[in-house]
This record gives sequence, structure tokens and C-alpha cells, in this order.
Amino acid sequence: MEKIISYIKLSRAEIEKVIFPLKEQIRNAFITVFAVVAIVSLFLALVDVIMSFSVSKLI
Repeated sequence: MEKIISYIKLSRAEIEKVIFPLKEQIRNAFITVFAVVAIVSLFLALVDVIMSFSVSKLI
């Protein structure tokens, strides 16, 4: 039982050391990730269209 109590106390102490991100940081990270995903998606769509067009012309 002593080990469990010690574990809980140490866990609580570690949680208190955690610095959670601010709302602004979360928003900025979300916008960045969304923009990168959108750009990569558009690039892959363009590559798909070009490859489809190229293959259809060859066949």
C-alpha cells in the first residue's frame, strides 16, 4: 500500500511540473498543421491528375 501512495505522490508532483500550452499556441499549431495538410493534399491531387492524364494518353 505504501508503494501505491508513493507512486501517486510522485505522479502528482510530475503533473505539477507540466506546462500546458496556451490557447493561442494551440490555435497557431492547428492553423499550421491545417495549412500544411491542405498544401500537401493539393499537391498530391495535382500529381494524381497529371499521372492519370499521362497514363490515359499512353493507353
